[in-house]
Amino acid sequence: MTETVTGHALACLYAADRYHHVETEVRKHTEAGPTVISDRYLPSALVMQRCDGVDPAFLWNLNAEVERPDLAVILEADPEVISERLHDRGAHNRFQLSPGSSHAEARFYRQATERLVQAGFDVLRVDCDQGPPQKSAAFIRDRLLSFFAPSET
Repeated sequence: MTETVTGHALACLYAADRYHHVETEVRKHTEAGPTVISDRYLPSALVMQRCDGVDPAFLWNLNAEVERPDLAVILEADPEVISERLHDRGAHNRFQLSPGSSHAEARFYRQATERLVQAGFDVLRVDCDQGPPQKSAAFIRDRLLSFFAPSET
């Protein structure tokens, strides 16, 4: 679909899917008590649709009513590292086929992270430059365990 639907239309479809997913799946689980982990949530929307030329203010407004996550995890890496990894594994979407896409993506994630922090979101930034993915995954796991640990009163 992202080959034929682009820009504002794609941003609206992704936002509609996000709202629907929260209403039909996420909310019933969070109300029952378990932790829900979701990838490609609001931070991704603030970045990927930017890669498609959509204004960040439009994206923020479009997603203004989306349920806030307790914690947003942002994976960060140097654009050259991202570029090497894309070369090794291949692109996963049309945005990653553009020359310089890793630089734009890294810049957009920095800007999205700043915007989320300014809006009061809890954000965990993870440096993924060094080591294998398992190292980053273990770091995230440990931080999530401590973040969601029952508080002692």
